[in-house]
Amino acid sequence: MRLLTLSLEEINELVSKMEKEIRAVKDNLFKLCWYMRGGLNIEQAYNLDREDIEVISKLIESNLETTNKTKLPFF
Repeated sequence: MRLLTLSLEEINELVSKMEKEIRAVKDNLFKLCWYMRGGLNIEQAYNLDREDIEVISKLIESNLETTNKTKLPFF
């Protein structure tokens, strides 16, 4: 991308896109913290790398599937 030659409109679009990406990351991290029930706070979540986030997310998905199959309470 030619960042030094972007128009004002292109810069605004890029900033808007980045803000949406930031929001998505924050939403994901807060959900991880909620599902971890205090086992992970938001400060620790921000320090996770992408691979760790994926591993934890897969663990949560697996636990949700097991909960749904066994009809045990989750929330």
